[in-house]
Amino acid sequence: MTPLKILIIGATSAIAEATARRWAAQGHALCLLGRHAQRLQTLADDLKVRGAAAAHCAVLDVNDFAAHAGVLEAATSALQGLDLVLIAHGTLGDQKACERDVAATLQELNTNALSVIALLTLLANRFEAQRSGSIAVIGSVAGDRGRQSNYVYGTAKGALGLFLQGLRNRLQPAGVQVLTIKPGFVDTPMTAAFDKKGPLWATPDAVARDIVSAIERRRDVLYTPWFWRGIMMIIRLIPERVFKRLRL
Repeated sequence: MTPLKILIIGATSAIAEATARRWAAQGHALCLLGRHAQRLQTLADDLKVRGAAAAHCAVLDVNDFAAHAGVLEAATSALQGLDLVLIAHGTLGDQKACERDVAATLQELNTNALSVIALLTLLANRFEAQRSGSIAVIGSVAGDRGRQSNYVYGTAKGALGLFLQGLRNRLQPAGVQVLTIKPGFVDTPMTAAFDKKGPLWATPDAVARDIVSAIERRRDVLYTPWFWRGIMMIIRLIPERVFKRLRL
């Protein structure tokens, strides 16, 4: 297998790390972007031991939109090309704080939607020009329907999902895959405050396995674990007059 040149944005998130380990074991070349230089370097060193053809890293604050173009160009240069991008950054904000504070709401929307859209706009143009490649973006099942418990986060993920639909439609003639990844409950540091009992919770490695498989199969949308597709279909079908009375 010819090693792929893979860029991971938000590389130190739990799902991204697990996915990177799987790609390293397959011998691919990786470039890792994130906020924390030391954590990135530690991960890069680990991926080299696991078999990565290369493991570069660079710091990126995704909310510094002016820095996007330069960092993406440097990452592509380090990899000597680009075959695949995984965008995995995000925050699970405090819904109650967002209800009290406009700034908190806008920060969540910036991080979880607008920063991703800004990056995708630059990346889409590159992939469209080269007429090949794959773009994979971690969204959430929370974007399928607004719920009182997390509707600011859900709004960001819903907007991102709609953007990805249009991008997929645009890039299909160029042979570029656009994969929307919709995890359900995943046991990560981001969900540390949640009660994780029950069968609906998945590990980052299980989600990573599904992501790698979905990219290889050139899927459009991935619900992971698989049963979330059915759960969210039922939730979407509940009439609004009933849904607005539910405490979800």
